[in-house]
Amino acid sequence: MNRRDFLITASAAALAPQVSFARSQFELVAEPVEAQILPAEEYAATQSFGFNGGLPGPEIRTRQGHPLEVLLRNKLNEGTAVHWHGIRLPNAMDGVPVLTQKIVDPDATHTYQFSPPDAGTFWYHSHYLSHEQVARGLMGPLIIEEATPPDVDHDITAVLADWRLDQNGQLTDDFATMHDIAHGGRMGNFARAFLPDVPLKTGERIRLRLINAATDRIFPLNLSGIKGKIVALDGMPLTAARDFETIELAPAQRVDIIADVESTLEIAMATRGGSYPLGQIDPVGSTEPRTIPIPVLSPNEVPRPGDVAQELVLTMQGGAMGGRHGGDNIWAFNDLSDMQPAPFASFSRGETARLRLVNETSFPHGIHLHGHHFYEVQSDGTLGDLRDTSLVPAGETQDILCVFDNPGKWMLHCHMLSHQAGGMKTWVEVL
Repeated sequence: MNRRDFLITASAAALAPQVSFARSQFELVAEPVEAQILPAEEYAATQSFGFNGGLPGPEIRTRQGHPLEVLLRNKLNEGTAVHWHGIRLPNAMDGVPVLTQKIVDPDATHTYQFSPPDAGTFWYHSHYLSHEQVARGLMGPLIIEEATPPDVDHDITAVLADWRLDQNGQLTDDFATMHDIAHGGRMGNFARAFLPDVPLKTGERIRLRLINAATDRIFPLNLSGIKGKIVALDGMPLTAARDFETIELAPAQRVDIIADVESTLEIAMATRGGSYPLGQIDPVGSTEPRTIPIPVLSPNEVPRPGDVAQELVLTMQGGAMGGRHGGDNIWAFNDLSDMQPAPFASFSRGETARLRLVNETSFPHGIHLHGHHFYEVQSDGTLGDLRDTSLVPAGETQDILCVFDNPGKWMLHCHMLSHQAGGMKTWVEVL
């Protein structure tokens, strides 16, 4: 079976993610799982990792500002840790081994406690050997609901991911090859969107939350069967609902769409070989559509930038077809590879800084800052979207403005996790 057949055939099977509403203590169990990723009539279950017996892990939902406590129980034969991606939380809860916590050893537990300040679409994933553990399935959605959610008939989460599978439907073991790390990353030969089983009707209004949980793949997406607008990026509401034709999601990025259902909801990936279906939901009836416009979501209380106190440059270097650099791994920031004893930069709490992200490599990179959101600066110098992960194409530059108001030690890295494993990571400190 070639790659095209693999993608088309495999995407026909659907796994419905679990949904769990947060309570005083929610248990998240990291463990080996058997997941029926490919069609059961053709393939055996895939041996992998997961949370609570499946992959993706259970969808955790809670309300904005509501205290959340999660007990991580490690039933793997190796260490792990959980990072709560996009959440502005206390530093000790960020889930980065060595920098913010110890590795959670096999048969050990670790408790995460925080009250998410922002409503939006977030996710959680392993941050230990993440280029392998996320690729094996240690990830899941984290949905923070508004006090007054928008008026929709269904709130649907779609988790996008890809896998490199052999002809028997089992994960291949090549998680850190020199070629993958030095190029675009570990690309799977099978990709899909995990969607819930929802009784959709044409005419209904939905909120569709798309999460790119792939280790390295950028998803260029086409959506059909719905008509609507983008209302949030990386968990942060837009000031005005935005029209779209196609959507590009780098690893770790998210997008929220509010739309009216017109026919079968289809999510597809655009490739050189054509359009590949990732998932779909078929309507089972019809109802009268709403006539009111797509709403704007209530903004989160994120600090606005003040006077710029520091202007810094973070230069991405290395990889295949890249120039020499002073680091000792495949990739580097500013001639340094991997985590260093000293931070890339230190900030006083509440300080505004401008970071110029310069991509001198031959590949795109999704730069993610922990514990904060930042504004992408537009070409005319005005503030653009609020994001926690910025996709910087090869040979291009992106300025960001960030108010460093969350004290602690925060990782700053490429979220193409193969590139992170190859050295493209550093950290900042907020005092």
